[in-house]
Amino acid sequence: MSGATSAPFGRSTLTATPKSLYRGEAFGTPSPGGSRKLTSRPSSSSIAWKPWLRKLSARARPVAVRASYSPAVDTTRVQQAYTSVADLYISLFGTTRQVDPDDLAFISRHLTGRPGPVLDLGCGPGHLTDYLRSLGVDATGLDLVPEFVAHARATHPGVDYRLGSMDHLDAADHSVGGILAWYSLIHLPPQELDGVLDEFRRVLAPAGRLVLGVFDADTLGPFDHKVVTAYRWPLDEFAERLGRAGFREVERLRRPGAETHRPHAAMAAIVT
Repeated sequence: MSGATSAPFGRSTLTATPKSLYRGEAFGTPSPGGSRKLTSRPSSSSIAWKPWLRKLSARARPVAVRASYSPAVDTTRVQQAYTSVADLYISLFGTTRQVDPDDLAFISRHLTGRPGPVLDLGCGPGHLTDYLRSLGVDATGLDLVPEFVAHARATHPGVDYRLGSMDHLDAADHSVGGILAWYSLIHLPPQELDGVLDEFRRVLAPAGRLVLGVFDADTLGPFDHKVVTAYRWPLDEFAERLGRAGFREVERLRRPGAETHRPHAAMAAIVT
């Protein structure tokens, strides 16, 4: 993949480049919502998901090898892990009906009514890209997993979905109005985060918005995600990383852990 181009991202050409695009949402975890610390509100189908999640865990184990991180090797592992459960993932989490309304409101609040295209990085089945498009946003979805991109294109015709690299976006400097990274950074080793945030900052226009989802914790560290190793972040530490890259946090939503999910959070930041 080439670096910056003279065209905005939504009109440029991307090729499939798996290096350092880290897969999307928190598989098996309802997303954060609400404007304060909330009591867990799992959907009515949460209990029904449990047998599926046990199947998922069993299916993911052969590719979800835990080892010391080498970004090039582990990006391939993440891609293979999500490819191995793509159909199941799509069936469980592939529509906005399976997204908490508070999360949809959070995304809408920060990424609509602003100039410029929006990139949905780690878009998975493409439902949030389509949601943004339904609100009048010029949104483009990218993902590392070809099965997700193929599904998104078939399910949401007329929406632009592409294979692409998160750390080398094929977009001109300051050409993007917003980025949605909804649990797209969870598999990223902490030492690689600053470089990816720098790339986000490069393509975002002045006052551009970044919206992301993360797992919340008191201490930074890895855990056994249902698909492949992921990381929990103290939110203040993550906000500090955002500040280093030239962002200012503007809103934070948190949801405590419960039987069906781990503590997690959403954050919104603006380019400074």
